[in-house]
Amino acid sequence: MSNRQPRMLIYSHDSFGLGHLRRCRAIAQSLVAYREDLSILMIAGSPIVGAFSFSPNVDFIRVPGVVKLANENYQPHSPGISIEDLMTIRSSIILETARVFEPDIFLVDKEPLGLRGEVEDTLRYLKDKNKLLVLGLRDVMDEPSRLAAEWERKHSLPSLEQLYDHIWIYGLEEVHDPLDGIAVSEAVRQKTRFTGYLRRGKTPSGLYPPPHGIEEPFFLVTTGGGGDGAMLVDWVLRAYEFDPTLNMPAKIVMGPFMGTNQQTGFMERVARLKHVEAIAFEANMEALMQRAAAVVAMGGYNTFCEILSMDKRALILPRTTPRAEQYIRAKRAADLGLVSVLLPDDTTSPHQMAEALRALPHRRRPSKVHIPGLLDGLSVINGLVDQYLGTAAPGDAEAPRFAVVSSAGA
Repeated sequence: MSNRQPRMLIYSHDSFGLGHLRRCRAIAQSLVAYREDLSILMIAGSPIVGAFSFSPNVDFIRVPGVVKLANENYQPHSPGISIEDLMTIRSSIILETARVFEPDIFLVDKEPLGLRGEVEDTLRYLKDKNKLLVLGLRDVMDEPSRLAAEWERKHSLPSLEQLYDHIWIYGLEEVHDPLDGIAVSEAVRQKTRFTGYLRRGKTPSGLYPPPHGIEEPFFLVTTGGGGDGAMLVDWVLRAYEFDPTLNMPAKIVMGPFMGTNQQTGFMERVARLKHVEAIAFEANMEALMQRAAAVVAMGGYNTFCEILSMDKRALILPRTTPRAEQYIRAKRAADLGLVSVLLPDDTTSPHQMAEALRALPHRRRPSKVHIPGLLDGLSVINGLVDQYLGTAAPGDAEAPRFAVVSSAGA
């Protein structure tokens, strides 16, 4: 390895939501705080990546965006170009960035070959250059049979065998194993490391602090990116419309990707409610969550990490389509006593939601459930990067060099 400082390249897809961007940002921020010699460049597809703050050693390039449609189909964010041409442009940007930046570790988040295979050429190029390739997976991906079919369709499984040196799972096996039921070999299992969940701090992640005139205490209602959060917002509003004695204020963050017409309709309903206010987007969710009495959410990965990190009582209303990810995570977390859950089929009346909200401030906090290593993810990743760079112990062989990629889906 040369004497120059180590570099990391992070690619974050995020066509529908903020999951990859926020997860990869948390890893990047933790690593540069831990290792002042590390430089990180993110390749991001999110149109709002610029709303987030980054440490001096972290920068980003934005590739042309895509919009996720049904059945794993995508279209360009802006018209006038075919999806095939757009993916060629994105793949070229990713590969050329890797060639010029010369990263030392390449971490791909969730999608083994990237969106529509767009990082495969970069993976093979860096493999030929003897760089270290790491795949990062959420604690829950999907129901096993559906994930197996998806990876078969995308020809993903061979890359786990042939390309990747390591696989990180951002969770604990005791909570959920995303590879359970997937036909991976023992060699792949030997590459796999459960890191624990990614602890989130109180430091704001947005460029500007949130307003401080919020009535406290309050319920924080968050949909994540918001593209599929209309049902959650509607349930909460119906509860407040149904029960005027429900006087705990609610702060609703609808999400930047919720449809304009849906947001307009919700804002009209909010204006008629005494104890509810709503905003479209807040990059500094950490500050809002820290001040909240409890959280009502859909149960995406990042929100779940924040709930655990800030020890917040939480009510999860998971989506069940197009992926079962949120349902599986919420059900397992409820079984462990970490959160309360209302399933969509159970929430048939505003009375049920109102009663669940009324009970929420009285449930126990997640910290009352002792699970060793639950939030050790970032510290474990810091240590793994030390090992990969050859700085964990003197006398190690020359360390491999490295880069990071994040892909589609939250």
